[in-house]
Amino acid sequence: MKSLQIIFLLLLTHIGFSQVRNEYEISFQNAVHHEAEVKAVFTNLDGGTISLRMSRTSPGRYALHEFAKNVYNVTITDSKGKDVTVTRPNPHQWDVSGHDGTLNVSYTLFANRGDGTYAQIDETHALLNIPATFMYIPTLKERPVQVTFTTREDLNWKVSTQLIPLGGNKFLAPNLQYFMDSPVAISDHTIKEFKVDSRGTEHTIRLAIRHLGTEEETDQYFEQIKAIVAQEKAVFGDYPNFDYGEYTFLACYMPQVSRDGMEHRNSTVLTSPKSLDEGGMKGNIGTVAHEFFHAWNVERIRPISLEPFDFEEANMSGELWFAEGFTSYYTNLILCRAGIISQDEYIEKLTGTYNYVWNSPALQYFNPIEMSYQAPFVDAAKSVDPVNRRNTFVSYYSYGSMLGLALDLSLRDYKDELNLDDYMKLVWNKYGKNEIPYTIENLFFTLREYAGESFADDFFENYIFDSQIPDFKKLFSSVAINLKSNAKKAYLGVDIKFNEDGRAEVSKYVLKGTPAYEAGIEKGDIIVAIDNQSFSDKNQFNQAIAKYKPGKKATIIYERLGVELKTIVKLGADPSVEVTQFEKPNKKALLKREEWLKAR
Repeated sequence: MKSLQIIFLLLLTHIGFSQVRNEYEISFQNAVHHEAEVKAVFTNLDGGTISLRMSRTSPGRYALHEFAKNVYNVTITDSKGKDVTVTRPNPHQWDVSGHDGTLNVSYTLFANRGDGTYAQIDETHALLNIPATFMYIPTLKERPVQVTFTTREDLNWKVSTQLIPLGGNKFLAPNLQYFMDSPVAISDHTIKEFKVDSRGTEHTIRLAIRHLGTEEETDQYFEQIKAIVAQEKAVFGDYPNFDYGEYTFLACYMPQVSRDGMEHRNSTVLTSPKSLDEGGMKGNIGTVAHEFFHAWNVERIRPISLEPFDFEEANMSGELWFAEGFTSYYTNLILCRAGIISQDEYIEKLTGTYNYVWNSPALQYFNPIEMSYQAPFVDAAKSVDPVNRRNTFVSYYSYGSMLGLALDLSLRDYKDELNLDDYMKLVWNKYGKNEIPYTIENLFFTLREYAGESFADDFFENYIFDSQIPDFKKLFSSVAINLKSNAKKAYLGVDIKFNEDGRAEVSKYVLKGTPAYEAGIEKGDIIVAIDNQSFSDKNQFNQAIAKYKPGKKATIIYERLGVELKTIVKLGADPSVEVTQFEKPNKKALLKREEWLKAR
């Protein structure tokens, strides 16, 4: 196997020790107040105006986040410390003229959101997403980048990142894209690692974890990660050739962080307020499975719409049903194959996603491709005006997960030797292994190649280019799974919360097509009584509905803006189903289920 030292030497020789670099230094003296001090030096600049920027988005995110809002105390001088002329053409840009070919830049960064998109600094850690932290010059995108982290020795901090270590807390990136894609965890964290063989080269899989649990819990969690890594490799047939021979899980399970996961080329950020000793052992592991699967699907099997990633505009892709959604399908499937959840648990977990996707009125507006186009509006993006997403949007994560399930079971039902794993292997070998960006048409023709024209044409025409619902009753039956109907239960179609006054308030926008929607009931209405029966808690409200049969009418008294109103509602049949197992399955279906869910 190739030595990592040889790989690093070849890399550094390629980059060039003497090549001009953009240099950064960041320190954390005021970490208690969530501040960092950043210095940057840009040399050998062309004459004229130089544009400095803060990124507006971040690798793995599709919406705008405007990181410049947390930068202040900006100072820009030339090589001799003299002031230069700075103008601000927009909120995220500093145009600099009157320089001498060098810019010395310094600023203060405020950072207090710990997740895969932003940055957080306090006296337990500095969790840095690079686009949220460092200014850059777009025209210097091909230059190597060197960064020095001045760590807090009094807090026993160390640095973990996919950046190339140079020693002395100095790290290197070969260019701007890699730098921006390289999150950094700085804290008193624990490191665990093991080796894997990727096409004759030894690679290190590393866990850098900060949490409040015990060493024994860390070991237990690490064993689960090992099992996930092995099962995901089995899907694709081999590991990615990780750059510089390493892949790092940057896990921060601390009470002050937000729940998130964010994939990067040779690492991933995993954050959760649940420590391993507080439910995180079970609650956090799914994100591990999801994000590591991205090392293949999205980082190397990469849609052309995201290549190269744009740090100045929203990144829109019509392939997210595959890039994110199929990854979501494999998340729980991998946990099942790795023995982290049981087959019974896996099947039970299908119910929620099934009902969310296939009972949504949004399918009448957008197919999976168009639903993927909505990402810049929903991917942690915020707006102050109300939106009707509940009626018009289904997450491409969930939608794609159901499509992945449908394609996997359809392939297995079509021919015994077909399955989604082998289709993913083919996509990997055609596009991911050699990093050829793909289009939706490439996915379509690859399915034609794998399963035949008629199968691929039918699947894409009905479920990708259109938003029809696959025949899950037939597909589930082939693996001894049943869709148990709740159609005998009466259904109003409202989400109720009891407010501070103990009154039943409609808490969400009402789904189009439900009895409540047709009766004109809307979010914010207070339901006072149903056929003169009042209620003081959610259980009583549900009991009042349960007295009716589908098709029966009821008089609902409700208040809107302080005015009492009355309407007659024809109650419907509950459209939800439960995904359950056959009580008396046949042997063939059980064998197909076992082949689907067993460890590889």
